[in-house]
Amino acid sequence: MTAPLGKLVWPIVSGILAGIVILNFNLTNNKQELLAQSKSGYHVAVAIAAPSVVNIYSEKLITRKINPFIEQLLKNNSIPQSNVRRRVEQSLGSGVIMSSNGHILTNHHVISEANAIRVLLHDGRETNAVIVGSDPRSDLAVLKIELPELQAAKVADSNDVNVGEIVLAIGNPLGIGQSATLGIVSGIGRYFFKPNAYEDFIQTDAIIHQGSSGGALVNTKGFLIGINALTYSPSGIKSNRSSASGFGLVTPINIAMFVLKEIVMYGEVRRGWLGVTVEPANTTSSLHLPPDFLLVQQVLPGGPADSAGLKAGDLIIAIDDKPVNDGRSTMLKISMLKPGEEIEISLLRNSKLLRLIAVVGEME
Repeated sequence: MTAPLGKLVWPIVSGILAGIVILNFNLTNNKQELLAQSKSGYHVAVAIAAPSVVNIYSEKLITRKINPFIEQLLKNNSIPQSNVRRRVEQSLGSGVIMSSNGHILTNHHVISEANAIRVLLHDGRETNAVIVGSDPRSDLAVLKIELPELQAAKVADSNDVNVGEIVLAIGNPLGIGQSATLGIVSGIGRYFFKPNAYEDFIQTDAIIHQGSSGGALVNTKGFLIGINALTYSPSGIKSNRSSASGFGLVTPINIAMFVLKEIVMYGEVRRGWLGVTVEPANTTSSLHLPPDFLLVQQVLPGGPADSAGLKAGDLIIAIDDKPVNDGRSTMLKISMLKPGEEIEISLLRNSKLLRLIAVVGEME
């Protein structure tokens, strides 16, 4: 019985050994393929996104009066002079082509008060740009250029962005020419500055140098997920300069697209408004309420919320049957509604559930 058993065992053992060798070979090949894909993937992503990213050069004429003492000194010495001095201040930034018609998204601070704007394309073409509109509240602006064969950015849904996702920031750092930096999404839903600002930043460790503001943050497919805004340093100072200890903040493309459409259609951003001040209910320790409830602090007389019947002390639990998260994100969502739209507000008042209909107003 021993010999037949041996004849059976050896084929099985040799088959297992062969399987292990093949499996190891396949794993090695798969690793090499994945490594090759990851190396080439970033190149492909940049190649897809780069043609839609532009360099922006703006000039601003600065005027100031001469000090009266110096002006008198010039007069006394019969030196020709003027009571006004002028100088040209130059700045640089980046932008993203959003349509084949020549609409470009950039930051408001890149072109603020500019007297002349020049745009350099990825293919070497250069042209003047005009400002279609600007929105300081979101720090976004829309430019327009007149050139044929423009490549618009491929746009992703920034609501699908996840922490840990690999991203690339493309812009014109320090005016040296288009460059790309690599990082990950470090956080989402960030806000840092004014309480009433429309902020919902994507945080990234991809470096955003001075000059890269207004450029593109793209995923590994080369699709646009945000507009580079600034670098935030631990000192709490907004900066367009990179810092080893700072991090980049990026405006999600969904918000940027809202601003773009509003400016192209109306020349400005029309925002929805309820005329109500809220705060997370759990900040009032005596109530011990779920953190997702919003406590109405103040209702502006004659505003949409007042007309709908909201009162101070109400607890908002949902809008259009969608649970509220926090005051900032809720007000941001309302601001992106069209004035005149109706929304249903679910709230608790004296432990009773109420549903009120409010007509969204337009923010002044």
